[in-house]
Amino acid sequence: MPVTKPVPRILTASLLALLSACGSNSDNASLNQAPAAIATATTTLSADVVQLPETAASQIAQPTFHVAPVLLDTPTDIDALNSSASALMGPRQQAIPEEFQQLSDRGLTVTAMQEVQAQQGAQGARVRSLPGNSVIQPQATSSVVSTYTPAQIRAAYGLAALPASMTGLTAAQAAQLGAGQTIYIVDAYHDPNVAAELAAFNQKFGLPGCTAKTLAATSALPLAAPATNACELVLAYNTASGTLTGTAPAYNSGWATEITLDVQWAHATAPLARIVLIEAADASLNSLLGAVKLANAMGPGVVSMSFGAAEGNWTASVDAAFSAAKMTYLAATGDSGAAVSWPSVSPYVVAVGGTSLTYSGSGARVESGWSGTGGGTSAYTALPAYQNSSVPGMGTLARRTVADVAFNADPSTGQYVAVINPGSATVNWISAGGTSLSTPQWAGIVAVANATRAQLAKAPLGQPHSLLYGQISTVPGTYASTFADITKGSDGTCASCYAKTGYDQLTGLGTPNIGNLISTLTGTAIAPTAPVVTGAAISGQVGTALTFTVSATATNPLTYALSGAPSGMTIASTGVVTWTTPVAGTYAVTVTATDSKTALSGKAVYNITIAAAKAPVVTGGTISAKAGTPLSFSVVLTAANPVTYSLSGAPAGMAVSTSGVVSWAAPVVGTYNVTAIAKDSKTGLSGQAVYTIVVSAAVVSGPVITAPAMTGVAGKALTGQISISDPGVSWVSISISGVPLGMSFSMSSSLAITASWPAPVTGSYTLKVVVTDSAGRTAQASVPVTITAK
Repeated sequence: MPVTKPVPRILTASLLALLSACGSNSDNASLNQAPAAIATATTTLSADVVQLPETAASQIAQPTFHVAPVLLDTPTDIDALNSSASALMGPRQQAIPEEFQQLSDRGLTVTAMQEVQAQQGAQGARVRSLPGNSVIQPQATSSVVSTYTPAQIRAAYGLAALPASMTGLTAAQAAQLGAGQTIYIVDAYHDPNVAAELAAFNQKFGLPGCTAKTLAATSALPLAAPATNACELVLAYNTASGTLTGTAPAYNSGWATEITLDVQWAHATAPLARIVLIEAADASLNSLLGAVKLANAMGPGVVSMSFGAAEGNWTASVDAAFSAAKMTYLAATGDSGAAVSWPSVSPYVVAVGGTSLTYSGSGARVESGWSGTGGGTSAYTALPAYQNSSVPGMGTLARRTVADVAFNADPSTGQYVAVINPGSATVNWISAGGTSLSTPQWAGIVAVANATRAQLAKAPLGQPHSLLYGQISTVPGTYASTFADITKGSDGTCASCYAKTGYDQLTGLGTPNIGNLISTLTGTAIAPTAPVVTGAAISGQVGTALTFTVSATATNPLTYALSGAPSGMTIASTGVVTWTTPVAGTYAVTVTATDSKTALSGKAVYNITIAAAKAPVVTGGTISAKAGTPLSFSVVLTAANPVTYSLSGAPAGMAVSTSGVVSWAAPVVGTYNVTAIAKDSKTGLSGQAVYTIVVSAAVVSGPVITAPAMTGVAGKALTGQISISDPGVSWVSISISGVPLGMSFSMSSSLAITASWPAPVTGSYTLKVVVTDSAGRTAQASVPVTITAK
């Protein structure tokens, strides 16, 4: 719960970070001003601490990158002098060497491939290349990898071509490259070579270079505004509480690959944006959430999260971390096929899925949903208002569904990444993919959009969901021009695992036509729109409480009101309508939803039909039983509410439990007609049915003696077993004759007799066992006993 305490008006960086993490937008605007001159004044503040429950805090997130199993030939220098030279060419293609073909591309690293290559010796040499301008159709089992340059990706998705020179750019030209914006890359562990890898990547593909620095633990927050004409790479290390630390995390080869992938392709998409790489101490959700909190404290920007962990019932408790002012949050949907992961499942995060790309350097790109992309419907997160039936292909969803958007993610149609192993200066080249690749590029797109909006004196996009789903996807012409609707591919075998027209869980709304998308995001002011309420027909029954949730779509929180509602019907602030004691009849109830900020309202009629109460339906039958054998069966019932049970005409000893189970411990021979009665606990209505119970006599068999022959050696203790069974009798009498001297017997309650002879004497003997029971039945058996000499 909030903690309230007096604090000096000059606020600490940690308090500012906390308020930013909690989304205290209006407060931050005033608190970041210079302190007041009244030194003795105090201000009382309260804030909700965004904190993971213990069950989730230590959960480990996984990076979502994939790497094609091939060490690529060094890219040509065609783009080094002209950064757009390769834009009109197809991807470079390279065959997967035989020694790598059995490797999984999930989380594959240069180190792992080099170890395999070393084991192969000289036979692990570099593999043949294919003509650089040829194009193949990507397949899951392809032995050839296509790899795209930044210029080719920019051309395929409609990003502006890079200028020949970065000097003398106009403000509008710089904005097209993300100038003046910040992209926060959140990852775990440490990549010591990230700056050198980015420099190699930039040099090879003609991208602007970036200065690099590491923030000290004492650095002031929020950060100063980024430059408007140059790139800067800023390294920061966070604590789990969301503050800076001067201690670099440990190295991890997998996360280092994720880090360099994220940095290089965020930069390739928005080359003049400032990139702040926040490295968490480890991959626990607690540490990664601390990195998000630190990003919130650093100031406005776009947060890219290329990792995921299993969602849980705790996810909503940390949604506030993704609602800071002037911040956009993006996360990968995962790389294990149809599944839902955190943080992409948060309704405040843009969930980025993946595709497989084919682009020849001219014409339109061709894409299908990548088989490894995540996606699906959350088991815990409520359906956000922006995901509604007005969105093409959306239909009616149960809860939050991901993805929202998509980008190239298939490592077989991957993108170049430069990797330098620790302690080495050698640049290795890989073909990277995964929704890890999609996410930082979408972060770059948002940064470019924000830079262009800034030129128009417009605020940053912040959370763009309502804009993407509402003002874009629901306008056919706008949707068609800003998104490529992906209609092929699958990420599993479930009914919703296939790409289709309009929204789907693999690719969301689709992949961006970036030029048109940015024009739409920046060129049109978004006028306030009234909430949209969708009516429906609702059925209920007398005696059963009625509840349903109003379907309403709005940009801001809503207030609700009912008109024409019957007595006792109410609506909660969440839009849930409740009627505890419905009355039979038909009602037309109008629901009005009012936007809490604009005061605009929308309404719709819910036609509610309440049927008369129905009595419980009991289904009788014939039950067979045996005398003396306990009987048990359940009453067959159909009822809307809980019921109470009773029996009529039952024989002595028969009873029915509160759950409807009839039992009779000792049935007696005969036929009985027993009426089972079920009474509705709310309506008082009853239903009944007759069970005909036929009890037949038990089968009479008499006592049974089981006694195997006994053999032993003289002088060595001998034991033997004699078992007697005689169900249904009250007593038995047992006589044993022919017993050799020294042999004795003991009997258990289950009529198991143990014969003991401590010192057997050589010879052959015969035990005669005679059993008589309480029914007068008799059985006998002979048991040979043979004792041999020592």
